[in-house]
Amino acid sequence: MNTLTNKIPELLCPAGDLTRLKAAVDYGADAVYLAGEEFGMRTAASNFGIEDLKEGVKYAHDHGVKVHLACNTIPHNEEIPRLPSFLEQVNDIGVDAIISADLGTIGMVKKYAPNAELHVSVQSGICNYETANAFYNLGAKRVVLARELSLKEIAEIRAKTPKELEIEAFAHGAMCVSFSARCLLSSYMTGRDANRGDCAQPCRWSYSLMEEKRPGQLFDITETDKGTYILNANDLCMAEHLDKMRDAGVDSIKIEGRAKSHYYVAVTTNAYRGALDSLKNADGDWTCPTWVTEELNKISHRNYSQGFFFGRPENAQTYANAGYVRDYSVAAIVDGYEDGKIIATLKNKFLKGQEFDCLEPRQKPFIVKADTVFDEKDNEIESAPHPMMTIKIPFEREVKKGSLLRMKAD
Repeated sequence: MNTLTNKIPELLCPAGDLTRLKAAVDYGADAVYLAGEEFGMRTAASNFGIEDLKEGVKYAHDHGVKVHLACNTIPHNEEIPRLPSFLEQVNDIGVDAIISADLGTIGMVKKYAPNAELHVSVQSGICNYETANAFYNLGAKRVVLARELSLKEIAEIRAKTPKELEIEAFAHGAMCVSFSARCLLSSYMTGRDANRGDCAQPCRWSYSLMEEKRPGQLFDITETDKGTYILNANDLCMAEHLDKMRDAGVDSIKIEGRAKSHYYVAVTTNAYRGALDSLKNADGDWTCPTWVTEELNKISHRNYSQGFFFGRPENAQTYANAGYVRDYSVAAIVDGYEDGKIIATLKNKFLKGQEFDCLEPRQKPFIVKADTVFDEKDNEIESAPHPMMTIKIPFEREVKKGSLLRMKAD
């Protein structure tokens, strides 16, 4: 067990919009992180206008979940005059923490959002205890450590910083090929500034080589026994090692993915909630439940690795295939349960007799077989071909609203 504390880390989950915030809350997040329409690092996410932010904070707080707002871009001069009013608004709405990286922004957070905790972003590249202590002395309640650190280095930072300073670390999701996501490629190649939230992700494009004196003649990039390290980071997955993260002193484990889908948020939140609850109840050595790792293979992902947590990685890139694994899709979303039937809204067509993998909030997945299917008027149907149509499937017990009926991709 952890010698520092018996408590398990906080589960911090992404919320790209209000729908995904509610999914994260329903499926077991302790806290969510999101951004407003400006100053956040993911412009590809829908993000939150002021009214949506008010609703999201209320929904989260009503369910005992904290809200962390990302204000972690590196702003330019013309953006600075807009920051004070933005920070005052989010302070009044009641966000629990503001995540920042830029020193000037950090000072403004302390001035204009005094009710919110200051969390220092991964964008600050915190790799040692002196930097962590410096931010603590500037008023930080939490630091988000650089992704390039090992568990041993994290443990040393924990040992040499005040116990009041919380440590957060990414445990799951996409890995940037640039140091702590400080990417210059996007600006150079597309004019889209990654450090202001507009990364075009050129590290995930497909590339060929062209020799200078043979224009137009393209060569495939292939792996040799020496390796081929070409812009192709694997995804991070530490689900099987949450005990080691806890024992290293990590207070909050973070799931990457504010630009990812509602389905991704639901699955990853539910899986890590299950893993952490299992860890909390473990007596002695802990093993991650098999169903958790199976779940994490049901979302779109690249090959998984453990990043830098166990030292310099040997399997952090995939050379032969830059694509994603996509084995499952959502067939329907459950709206309720009535008269012994699951009522759901169709997302993808299916046939009577098909078997679904049902993901219910805070539960292990289970099978629902559609031996009989009805439309919204209780007419029995052979297939459900039209997206957004209402379907009814007899089932022996109630299934919670918001549950997902999944099917294996063809």
